[in-house]
Parts: sequence; C-alpha cells; structure tokens
Amino acid sequence: MENAIIVQRFIDQIWNRQLFEKFNDFVHPDFIDHSLPPALPPDVEGTKQWISNTGLSFEHHTSIEEQVTEGDKSIVKIRFQLKHVGPWRGIEPTGLEVEVVGYRYFKLKDGKIVEHWGLIDGQTIENQLMNASKGCKISR
Repeated sequence: MENAIIVQRFIDQIWNRQLFEKFNDFVHPDFIDHSLPPALPPDVEGTKQWISNTGLSFEHHTSIEEQVTEGDKSIVKIRFQLKHVGPWRGIEPTGLEVEVVGYRYFKLKDGKIVEHWGLIDGQTIENQLMNASKGCKISR
C-alpha cells in the first residue's frame, strides 16, 4: 500500500472511527508517538489512550486538507473539528463546535507507521471555548 494512503486510512480508521482493533494494520512494531503528553507511554497503548481521552472531552473529526508524501515520510495539514462534550483543561462542557488547523508528520517503515509527531494548537481550542461566552449579551 502506498505510504500516503496508509496515513489517510490511519487517520480515518483510527482517529476518526476509533477502530482500535485495526491499529496493528497501520503501525510498525517499533512505533513511537513523539506527540503524547509525558504521562502517557509513547507507544501504541499511549496513542490509543490519548485518542480515547480526547473522545471524552470532544466528539472529533480530522479532515486532511493537504498531504505531501515522499518516500518514507508524510506530512498532512489537518482540520480538527471538535464538539465540546466533556471537561477539558478545567473548562466544563459547552456543547460548542470549534475547529483548529494542525499538522501530523509520519515516518513509515516496511509499509507501516513507525513514528508520529503532531502539532495541534490547544491554546486556540481553549481560546475559542473560553471566548465564546464573552460576546454581546442582549438583556430583555
């Protein structure tokens, strides 16, 4: 399978649909996730936990806007669409729908993802959630 397609399917099946039973179809046994918080192990289990935890705070969907793949490296510009359904960074659920653009970088080996880095701007998400209630208020 072409590396670009592997990345696309990984985002769709693992991130968007959370079909964790298919995780090993996409990741190399030496998989390392460099983007996880220090409290999580940088492996398959840590990544599964991160995706699951994200799902407790947000209904989320990742769309790929652009992708560049050369050899064993692929970078995607993504749009992360979120509906705030659970506590996150001390903010109680608002029900708001927010989005943020980010990037994911993958290295592949033997037709599987061996390393992952992600850059998603959590501050932008937080600002959208916190500032949504500070607009004009009409009193009757």
